[in-house]
Amino acid sequence: MAHPEVHHLFHGPISDHSFSADRSTLAVARDTVIQLYSRQGSNFTFTDELKGHDKRITGIDIAPRSGKIVTCSQDRNAYVWESTSGVFKPTLVLLRINRAATCVRWSPSETKFAVGSGARLVSVCYFESENDWWVSKHLKKPIRSTVTCLDWHPNSVLLAAGSTDGHARVLSSFIKGVDERPEPSSWGERLPFNTICGEYLNNTAGWVHDVAFSPDGNAVAFASHDASVTVVYPSAPEAPPKAVVSVQLQCLPLAGLLWSKSNELIAAGYDCEVFRLQGDEQGWSLVGSLEGKKGSAGSEVQEESARNLFRQMDLKGKSASDDTKLKTVHQNTIDTIRVYEGTGNVRKVSTSGVDGRVAIWAV
Repeated sequence: MAHPEVHHLFHGPISDHSFSADRSTLAVARDTVIQLYSRQGSNFTFTDELKGHDKRITGIDIAPRSGKIVTCSQDRNAYVWESTSGVFKPTLVLLRINRAATCVRWSPSETKFAVGSGARLVSVCYFESENDWWVSKHLKKPIRSTVTCLDWHPNSVLLAAGSTDGHARVLSSFIKGVDERPEPSSWGERLPFNTICGEYLNNTAGWVHDVAFSPDGNAVAFASHDASVTVVYPSAPEAPPKAVVSVQLQCLPLAGLLWSKSNELIAAGYDCEVFRLQGDEQGWSLVGSLEGKKGSAGSEVQEESARNLFRQMDLKGKSASDDTKLKTVHQNTIDTIRVYEGTGNVRKVSTSGVDGRVAIWAV
């Protein structure tokens, strides 16, 4: 398996990251600023810094076609940044929330975006040309706690939201005059704003770290704090799902996941490692790691290494090996995993985390 492309940008946590459509620009959230990096050969070079938020930035997303950057922060604000003559200028978004914003994502149509928050609601934001500003409508009826993650259905109307009340929900964000009426699907036929198309709870009611629609939109997966991944296959509007598959992993919780194809998930989290899961309606399982690590050594080798370890500690008062460096590419929690190349059939993904690294993996 090919080695990942690793870029150690700085010593500090990366809250979120996003690449431009041509992958020439990388935007990362570093504390209260957005740092922009441009591709120079095989490296990324720092080019600009966007300032406007006064508290930690929690989400960032670059619209693939327009190149607009949307950001949200614990200061309860969101900004849309547009490039004019090579200079990015912010436009304030009227979120109307009284708690921190936690995550943000553009819809596939790029006519609106969604912002999750600690105010137990999702702000669906769209541009009102009459007044020349970004306004929002609130999805809040069934949500009982902080919204931690969001993902859009391919039709740009349905929105999946995970929260700390242990639920993953599929809601309609249809806005008249902005959205085209979606085609009927297994999620629903008539989809007025705030229609609840699905509400799912994992086995232990652990809070949801990430949620993702399948490439065709006919399934939704979410990762929870009990180190489980649940995949839901809807059957028909207002009917029980035809399958709900939950797999319990023997690792630390996953913080991010995405679909690489219709029968495969790529996920990462507190184990600092990127995993591959495969399955269908009959069941899902963990099939391996993208690290390409070999199996553990035999008992003889382990016994010899243990003997050498104690010998070094006895002779020199210290261990010969550096046990502070992990054997994984990331040296701390992976917070975010994003599609880097490919749609529907993903060829590469990118990850970022607390160690200040951005890694690009071939799937």
